[in-house]
Amino acid sequence: MMIKNGNILIIEDDADDKEILEDVIVSLGNTNKIVWKINGQEALSYLCESNEKILIIFCDMNMPIMNGLELKRLIDGDPVLRKKSIPFVFYSTAATESAIEEAYTTLSIQGFFKKENDYQKTRSIVNYILEYWKNCIHPNS
Repeated sequence: MMIKNGNILIIEDDADDKEILEDVIVSLGNTNKIVWKINGQEALSYLCESNEKILIIFCDMNMPIMNGLELKRLIDGDPVLRKKSIPFVFYSTAATESAIEEAYTTLSIQGFFKKENDYQKTRSIVNYILEYWKNCIHPNS
């Protein structure tokens, strides 16, 4: 089954970056509810406490309290959260070789994208990601 409906979770500590991503998502005609959490700890609490379906998680890498890698390790280590199979992509300026390697080799992520300074390029990337996951067969639809 495809999961077209579901919240889009943005985990981002920079309000300007969050606004740009949110604007891009809305400009693409998406009507999915957008949920914003400013760090991994807030996101983890939301994921553990909410019964709402999640279409996708866009997560920054560097954040205070709990960074993206720490959050993804905890999601992967939690049987309930792991079973939800929520698509998780890193969307970050911190696209270092070591971060990318760790994300793909030790964690179960579905993509790693570098934040762009070009609005149209950002729009194109986000559109591709959302369309892919809206049309992907998913176990928890």
